[in-house]
Amino acid sequence: MVAGLVTSARVQAAALDRGWSKWVRSYVNGGRVIDRRQDGITHSEGQGYGLLLAQAFGDRKVFTELEEWTERHLAVRQDRLMAWKWVPDPHTNIADWHNATDGDLFRAWALLRAERDSGWSGYRETALAIAHDIAELCLTADPRAPAEWLLVPGAEARRSPKRVLFNPSYILPRALRELGAAAGEPRLIKAAEHGETVLAELAMTGFLPNWVDVTLSGFVKPLEHDLLWGYDALRIPLYLTWSGRADHPAVGLARELMERGSIPDHLAVEASPDGQILAQSNKPGFLALHALAHCRDVPDRRPDGSDYYSDSLLMLAQVAQREGQCKV
Repeated sequence: MVAGLVTSARVQAAALDRGWSKWVRSYVNGGRVIDRRQDGITHSEGQGYGLLLAQAFGDRKVFTELEEWTERHLAVRQDRLMAWKWVPDPHTNIADWHNATDGDLFRAWALLRAERDSGWSGYRETALAIAHDIAELCLTADPRAPAEWLLVPGAEARRSPKRVLFNPSYILPRALRELGAAAGEPRLIKAAEHGETVLAELAMTGFLPNWVDVTLSGFVKPLEHDLLWGYDALRIPLYLTWSGRADHPAVGLARELMERGSIPDHLAVEASPDGQILAQSNKPGFLALHALAHCRDVPDRRPDGSDYYSDSLLMLAQVAQREGQCKV
């Protein structure tokens, strides 16, 4: 029995490693993670995902290449945050120097884990510098509770004492807590705690939006975005489960929202607050998120190489299951 279990675990580990190799072959070139569905751009989210996955799968070579490219091409701001978008243009590569907080959060967490958990030296100082700048530049007071910290989507993102732009899928409590503890930044730990509270409050409304404005009187449609459940919000159960919060009400609501599709074996991946289903999909990454939200075994299938976002979610879900607290 024990020998059989060991063999099964080895087979599964080998399948996961093959999946990682396929992801690298499909999306990484010279340390750059390429999103071909968006005209071959590279964004800070992709670099952050790649760094985290390389660390989780023990691939120091790819990790080094990703970090060196990131430092050389995206770390162009005066602070330690990244420009969110690099385009393959002969005239200018940085089309937008603003940061995206989730990309910086993933990069800092990956660098912290690299030195702390993998023993790859030389990354902790950068991780802590990024963490300090996230705490200093990417937090703001919740208009409804000024003593509480909201994580905002960027250092220059719209905010005021009365109205704050908020992306619920940027809340990765585990990363915020670990970085806060390592960097001596209690604001990040408080942002993780309050982020979980805000997600629970959103779940009570019966809807989990990609973007929302937090105001003195509650949640309202954001000024810059449609109010939709969709491709951003799909990550909410991934990040909560990864953080040991499979019991969180937002995970349960995300399951329900995914299951409202009408096509067999497809999930609702975009919907309006009135229940209109706008898009359905059976891509492997979205199915993996659904399995994880149910604490079911995430398939050990490999990426199909056709969609950077779905394939990245597939790989992240596999890591989250391995590191989270779901019982499957």
